[in-house]
Amino acid sequence: MTSKTALVTGANRGIGLEVARQLEERQFTVWLAVRNTDSGEQATASQKKGGITSRFVLMDVANPSSINQAFAMMSKEVATLDVLVNNAGILLDESVSVLEVSQKAVYDTLNTNALSALFVTQTFLPLLKKGSRIINVSSGAGEICRDMSSYAPIYSVSKTTMNAISCQLASALRSKGVSINAVCPGWVRTEMGGMVAPRSVKRGADTIIWLALDAPADETGRFWRDRKTISW
Repeated sequence: MTSKTALVTGANRGIGLEVARQLEERQFTVWLAVRNTDSGEQATASQKKGGITSRFVLMDVANPSSINQAFAMMSKEVATLDVLVNNAGILLDESVSVLEVSQKAVYDTLNTNALSALFVTQTFLPLLKKGSRIINVSSGAGEICRDMSSYAPIYSVSKTTMNAISCQLASALRSKGVSINAVCPGWVRTEMGGMVAPRSVKRGADTIIWLALDAPADETGRFWRDRKTISW
């Protein structure tokens, strides 16, 4: 039986690497999208220690040319992409006021955290077939329906933007039978979240894995936390 295929961006550590590990355990062939060879080799080596064999593809999600090159390489070996997890993200303004954040930080954050989800999905669309599932890793910091705080203002805005992109893509892909959902993994103990965060990477990955494998196929265009929908 041919295994299913998944692509996970920002997969060299943290939630992305854990998602890749769990998908591999469920008999997926997983491609780790990483920005450089060293991080790819380190990530696949760490997976191999646990008996998992992953592959990596070089992709800087903030660079459309790099996304195109990754697609050109993968499309030679992959006929169908069953799961796409847009997980790559950066946090540059944790302690900065929206009145002081630099223009470079704004552009870099929006490109990496939000626009990349659109551009990666557009580029890999030829591999997405009926039944394929896309999961965008967002954050509760982007919930505009609640009282958005001053915490990491551009990071928060980037996640609000990712959520809007998720809604637009869900509408556009519904007729193709491709589902797309956004997920807030919660505050997770990663390099970004810090070691005082209350959630393990396993718990942070849980809803992502559920949406990728076990959620009803017609669930699309929603925002999730702990397998329950939350407000945008």
